[in-house]
Amino acid sequence: MDTVFPASPLCRLDEIPDGGVTAIEGVAALDGESAIVERHGDAVRAWLNVCPHAGRRLDYAPGRFLCKDELLICAVHGASFNRNDGICVAGPCRGEHLRALAVELRGGEVWLLTTT
Repeated sequence: MDTVFPASPLCRLDEIPDGGVTAIEGVAALDGESAIVERHGDAVRAWLNVCPHAGRRLDYAPGRFLCKDELLICAVHGASFNRNDGICVAGPCRGEHLRALAVELRGGEVWLLTTT
């Protein structure tokens, strides 16, 4: 059964470097977990900041991620995730996905729409 939460703002678009990723800490709709938000111009994607391999955060320090080309790399075990779809393309959880979060832009803010 899906759990649907009311939409809530995560951050302002201008807080995310264009072409980069950042972590949003303590997201209430995610039971206080961290979210990863990626930006390309006015397009945004988001995932739960949890590696499917061992359930640990992907960042090596809060909000700091290892990125190479179009890959987001888990700092703990080196799993490499495609930034286009969140699938693991190398490492211990190959073929698994980061948990995608539904987001949209509203008036210059990134909003989390729902979580399941």
